[in-house]
Amino acid sequence: MAQKDVRKVAVVGGVRLPFMRMATDLSKVDLLEMLTLVTEGLVKKYKLEGQRLGEVALGTTFFHPNYWNISRDTVLRTSLSPLTPALGLQRACATSLETTITVANKIALGQIECGIAGGAESMSNIALFLKPGLAQRFVQSSKAKGFGSKFKIWRGLKLQDLFPISAPGVELSTGKSMGEHCEMMAKEWKISREDQDKLSLKSHQTGIAAFKKGFYDDLILEFNGAGADSPYKAHGKKQDNNLRADTSLEKLAKLKPAFDPSPAGTLTAGNSSPFTDGAATVLLASEEWAQKNNLPVLAYITDFETAAIDVHHEGLLMAPAFAMPKMLARQQLQLQDFNYYEIHEAFAAQVLCTLKAWESEEFCRNKLGLSKALGSVPWERLNVCGGSVALGHPFGATGARQIATLSKLLSSDPSSGPRRGIISVCTGGGMGTVMLLER
Repeated sequence: MAQKDVRKVAVVGGVRLPFMRMATDLSKVDLLEMLTLVTEGLVKKYKLEGQRLGEVALGTTFFHPNYWNISRDTVLRTSLSPLTPALGLQRACATSLETTITVANKIALGQIECGIAGGAESMSNIALFLKPGLAQRFVQSSKAKGFGSKFKIWRGLKLQDLFPISAPGVELSTGKSMGEHCEMMAKEWKISREDQDKLSLKSHQTGIAAFKKGFYDDLILEFNGAGADSPYKAHGKKQDNNLRADTSLEKLAKLKPAFDPSPAGTLTAGNSSPFTDGAATVLLASEEWAQKNNLPVLAYITDFETAAIDVHHEGLLMAPAFAMPKMLARQQLQLQDFNYYEIHEAFAAQVLCTLKAWESEEFCRNKLGLSKALGSVPWERLNVCGGSVALGHPFGATGARQIATLSKLLSSDPSSGPRRGIISVCTGGGMGTVMLLER
């Protein structure tokens, strides 16, 4: 399709549940319910009841086998027209960026006028599976005829064969956890524990400040599912429960390393994002559809790029460093040409490694093929409403959270001239996605 036929894609707005640490306030709310809550919340916010949308794209990192068609089942539980189609996607921590890209591309090409994108994660309800041998016995037993035949199949079964297994906590390609990989990156890039803790403290401070000034009031749905004894109530019904107003560098410094117990270990529970439950959605549309329905346009999705690296020869979470220059080159922009930077804080060290890579002339020349370093990101423009270390990180929902946050920041920025923001998310498997939003 010719460039002149590509339409602008508007971000109308978004909503999310308050993000909750695993095994706390959202632990009894499963994936389908969370996705239904945020999708219906968006429908009601923008008065879309009964409408047929072009697409609803939702995702999660850990799909539950009970919900093999979870996106479509979500739509059917909302007040959207049941004629609205839906699909499910997964790209690890960039899942809801990928669902957004899918809907955005269809709008840009004129295939649809509007759509909802988003994702969720329920770390409290990760599916448990039968061991392969046990599962095979069940299949064989279902086909066997007569008690004798069935008995032979189950004969010799041991107690340990009955124990379920869960999704692996390591990268299958390397056998190491994401935290172990990031610890290796921190050592390679000489990222200090102190600098990681400083970034983590900033994440909490800016997150708390954003809540206090009401920035998140229209972005977070009120959740009333907490029990009477839940610590969630102490934080208010619309606030992420990992935020710590009383944290400090001194408190962060007392935490023990989480992935390398030796004196050289630098990653801790305080400078890493926690396992989190949560969900988020965004509404995307063509300019014409938004105008026809009297809906706002907060920002436009202008471009995006996904990169992958060789996990055996590069830091596992360094892919955004490779994706960014490709997108910048297409748009003829410099790394400093942005009002806001929403960089996912899987670990404070990961963010600092990426920033240091862009500042390194050697890395930019040898790895990115550039003539010079990309340069520095202004610290005061980075994650100005909190980042994943403080807010939490439901894998499937973080990208949609960032899009809604950045779009609101751009729409409310009083600056004259172009207003731009960047989103960057690293993912498992050595991938990374970046996205450009403009106002």
